[in-house]
Amino acid sequence: MNQNNILGDSFFNSKFFNPDYLFNQGISFFHQLSNYTFNANTIALYHTGLFFLALFFLTIISYCIIRMFEIRKKEHTYLQHEIAEYARFQAEVEKKIQQERKEGSENERWAKTLTYLFSQSSSDWKLAIIEADSMLDGLMDQLGFRSENLGEKLKMANQDNFPSLTNAWEVHTIRNKIAHEGLSFELSQHEAKRIIALYEQIFRQYGFI
Repeated sequence: MNQNNILGDSFFNSKFFNPDYLFNQGISFFHQLSNYTFNANTIALYHTGLFFLALFFLTIISYCIIRMFEIRKKEHTYLQHEIAEYARFQAEVEKKIQQERKEGSENERWAKTLTYLFSQSSSDWKLAIIEADSMLDGLMDQLGFRSENLGEKLKMANQDNFPSLTNAWEVHTIRNKIAHEGLSFELSQHEAKRIIALYEQIFRQYGFI
């Protein structure tokens, strides 16, 4: 018999090509694996590991919940404080403007400005700022800053000869936005009151109203 045939027969007749053998080996492997996996000691070990894992995650979750409540509490306290401060400031401004309106002003243009401010029309709020800015232009003339427009007059000033320069630039910038953007410029009555309050601060500093 040819040696190659003998080797070939031996190789192909090997138990590793026997389906019954392979099937039995597979069954035996999974049976041993099942016995190892599901025996009492392994299950107890699984339970212990899962217990500590669950305990770990519960600790993390509890910590996160506690921190979340602490942060929410701090945010609530801060928010309440800010609301109280804002309400106090608004009440002072409102009281001051209402008193000015009730008692009347020595300056008729300022009284007209306040009338616009307390209107229900947003266009009137813009007119209040435009009127106040025109008054600021007149004040700058009285203070000796003479030029073609208010912007140029403010450029001539500095913090030494006009301490309200920063506020003046802020309100004048808002006025320019109103003039350039027209109806597209959004202005709330609250913001209009804030701007007018800055104008009033400037005017009262120089006894202009």
